[in-house]
Amino acid sequence: MDETKKRAVVLLSGGLDSATALAIARIEGYEAYAMSFRYGQRHAVELECAVRQATTSAVEHRMVDIDPVSFSGSALTDDIAVPKHGHVDELTDDVPVTYVPARNTVFLSFAVAWAEVLGAHDIFIGVNALDYSGYPDCRPEFIEAYEAMANLATVAGVSGNRLRIHAPLIKLTKAEIIKRGNALGVDYSQTSSCYDPAPDGRACGHCDSCLLRLKGFEEAGCADPRKYIED
Repeated sequence: MDETKKRAVVLLSGGLDSATALAIARIEGYEAYAMSFRYGQRHAVELECAVRQATTSAVEHRMVDIDPVSFSGSALTDDIAVPKHGHVDELTDDVPVTYVPARNTVFLSFAVAWAEVLGAHDIFIGVNALDYSGYPDCRPEFIEAYEAMANLATVAGVSGNRLRIHAPLIKLTKAEIIKRGNALGVDYSQTSSCYDPAPDGRACGHCDSCLLRLKGFEEAGCADPRKYIED
């Protein structure tokens, strides 16, 4: 633990966005502490990526286990088909069945608790409200409300040491996120975004997350280094 640096908890899923958020936290001078969650997600390959990202970045990494029953009812946790599409233009603004009930609310609660233990006043989360799957807990209104609640519910908050929830990607397109990550040296081959990957970890290429990711790389003018089933 570096006593000379500000500390921050970074929610690290193993995906493209959270890897970029981790890089941003570090370039902004924070000593980062990464936190990931195992909750029975079918795309658990992302956790392998999170471990590699944390190891490569030389940051302390905590893996939290959550009872999958708490997150049932989602295509990411139950025996429900993950929607597939032929093109990104087929995506709608409706909240899809891949929405996991209150996931970011729960994740941020763990992050706030760890931040208090660490004496950290900053939390980074890679949510995005432009090129995303329409989840309600990825919007600016949610982040602002959660930060206000956290400062009412913690000793740090009521003592004047306000907690800040940083969402540095929230107003960026996926292409802008990728360009920012490339500039920071993020290795996107070590990220996984697919909701329904093959057993060997290759991405399906047709779920919401894959289509948005592929669109982002195309618009950023660079190739996606992730392996896809159809490659």
